Amino acid sequence: MKRHGHGLVLGKFYPPHAGHHHLVRTARDRCERLTVLVCAASVESVPLADRVAWMREAHPDVRVVGAVDDIHMDLADAAVWDAHMEVFTAAVPERVDAVFTSESYGEELARRFGAESVLVDPGRTLFPVSGTAVRADPARCWDYLEPPVRSALARRVVVLGAESTGTTTLARALADHYRGRGGAWAQTRYVAEYGREFSETKLAALRAGWPGAQWEDVTFTTDDFPLIAETQNAREEAAARVGSPVLFCDTDSFATTVWHERYIGGRNPLVEKTADRVTHHLWLLTDHEGVAFEDDGLRDGEELRPWMTDRFRAELTRTGRRFIEVTGSRSERLDTAVAAVDEILAAGWNFTAPLPEKR
Repeated sequence: MKRHGHGLVLGKFYPPHAGHHHLVRTARDRCERLTVLVCAASVESVPLADRVAWMREAHPDVRVVGAVDDIHMDLADAAVWDAHMEVFTAAVPERVDAVFTSESYGEELARRFGAESVLVDPGRTLFPVSGTAVRADPARCWDYLEPPVRSALARRVVVLGAESTGTTTLARALADHYRGRGGAWAQTRYVAEYGREFSETKLAALRAGWPGAQWEDVTFTTDDFPLIAETQNAREEAAARVGSPVLFCDTDSFATTVWHERYIGGRNPLVEKTADRVTHHLWLLTDHEGVAFEDDGLRDGEELRPWMTDRFRAELTRTGRRFIEVTGSRSERLDTAVAAVDEILAAGWNFTAPLPEKR
């Protein structure tokens, strides 16, 4: 099979999918070196920087560069072609020996680069997917998406509330419910509350030197909470990368801001900053009313539950986060939560349309 010196793959990658990755890997195997040029229009809702980062992660052995291209495409208009080529050659100024595409315009693109055109699976037989199909229904195309894209697109739902109000029970039940739908949903993940694990570790460490130590003997410092928030974010990210189009979290870094108030008093700017780094789509606030307090050895705040519920409600409202309160029996809470999550999923992903193309 003929090998080329410098190969080029060019596309919007809006967003990247298995067909794109097959094209890049095929080109990489046939070239001494390969450049992938990601072109994004300003009107598109996925930032160029994100697409470049996703492609670099998927293909660490090739050079990935990005360019803003706000010119519509008209394959029959030489002036439009000229304008595009100015963008392309500014981003990739060196000689190109082969242009790899799966598109009908591959021949003309290669000609303008003074390169050979190499078509790769133009009928999309190996990976029957397209950027248009992904934008229309990411869930249907989920198996064609790489981990960083899954993470970016997953709808993240947080269950939070005061102590012993059923947050863990509801988060696990929701994950079970959506896994039961099968297909891509069978990969639905649940992210446990790291703060509880952290608390268990603190108590165990205290008991190692003082066997009779109890939960009320454990002390926290303000510096514990940024670590809890960062670890919660990291575990959530790991789950989103391998999960389904929806992810369920038993509390999150935002909830940690209120838990800091509960144990330390006041706010911690580092926790606030960490909480604002992750995009969540829905919070489910579990009401304390009608839920018996269970002391499992790591709880001591039954009298604080009304205050905690009020603080969560107030902070969710103040920060403009979308939330609902769930009340009633366990089954009623699950039904309410499923209806709210289904509403989020039915709203879709709302990609903005790319610039028009004339072919």
